[in-house]
Amino acid sequence: MNKKLISFGLSIYLLIPNVAFAKGEKVLPKQPTKQMEIMVKRLPTSLPRLKANSFTFIYPDAVRGIYVNAHSIGGSKWNQLIDLVKDTELNAMVIDYKEDHGNLTFMPEEGSPYRKIGTTSIKNMTALLEQLEKEKIYPIARIVVFKDSVLAEAKPEWSFMEGKKLWTNGGGEAFVNPFEKKVWDYNVNLAIEAAKMGFQEIQFDYVRFPEGFEHKGDKLSYSKGDYEKLDISEGEKRVEAVTDFVQYAKEKLEPYDVKVSVDIFGYTATLNEAPGIGQNFSRISNHVDVISSMIYPSHWTNYFGIEKPDLHPYELVSEYIKVEKQKLNQLEHAPISRPWLQDFTATWLGKDNYQVYGKEEIQKQIKALNDQGVSEFLLWNAGNNYTKNVNYKPINKEEKGD
Repeated sequence: MNKKLISFGLSIYLLIPNVAFAKGEKVLPKQPTKQMEIMVKRLPTSLPRLKANSFTFIYPDAVRGIYVNAHSIGGSKWNQLIDLVKDTELNAMVIDYKEDHGNLTFMPEEGSPYRKIGTTSIKNMTALLEQLEKEKIYPIARIVVFKDSVLAEAKPEWSFMEGKKLWTNGGGEAFVNPFEKKVWDYNVNLAIEAAKMGFQEIQFDYVRFPEGFEHKGDKLSYSKGDYEKLDISEGEKRVEAVTDFVQYAKEKLEPYDVKVSVDIFGYTATLNEAPGIGQNFSRISNHVDVISSMIYPSHWTNYFGIEKPDLHPYELVSEYIKVEKQKLNQLEHAPISRPWLQDFTATWLGKDNYQVYGKEEIQKQIKALNDQGVSEFLLWNAGNNYTKNVNYKPINKEEKGD
């Protein structure tokens, strides 16, 4: 494929409005205080291990899940989502644990070093897990890693500075520095707490540098830590840091008997690597149990020979998965492929470039996966307003005579 086309496609992909990536955008960040800064300074590099939880969850035949933000939990919306999973072939929920601004979605117990970033969006996380256990719904804790305005404002030396100001992207969001290993421990210790709480899987999101970092990094000041003196390019240093974080997190979580998954841009599977953001699909896949590429048809340009991908969900997903399979087949221990699929309408693409996504469009994406031998998937809708009457049943498990 033409390298210029790939580079252009990736640039456009990363510049598209973050409708599908702005996970949990309704959660308002708490303003960091001096107490917050002190809390971060005192954060231990490891937390004391507690007794294992008593929950019993069984990994499904294949995970078929939905994303659930903190504001949907409790009340009528939560009941609707529970019923959606119970009444269909869905069987899993990705629950916001640490959300996009850097706050926890619940209030940790007294004495926790993370209490200052706690909120009461989810009133009782333990009760939530008890309900999911009762309903046999597989629980996945989503932890946003390097996009973290709360931590960046409390510890600007762990972030990126533009002169004397904390750098933020066009949406006013700050990132913390993937080169900074204290940031690694900050998030890995949170993941350990989620595992001890009862979550069966930790899903790390925003495991990358900010979009377009290759064009802005040289204008910012930040530490490169142990990577400073490596005799490799700046892009390769970013890839090393991101990959090393994933490997480190996987190793630290091994004693807690949880699966580790990572969300990743779909385009990275079509490239050798994406050095701007520091993602290498194959290298990250080497260190996880599950890889979840975000392959929403709306987020692709004229790619795979498909001029308007949003209008062709089956073809787009099918062509992507063929490429991903080639990458995964080269690995000695390939992770489970569990892509994020589109259950939202991309009106921002403009007239004739998008279509309303409903039952048919979602089923086409699922069929494309199934036709290529991929049985797991996650559905994304920022407001958790999922399409009704979708048949999520795997093709090879259709009951004859239905």
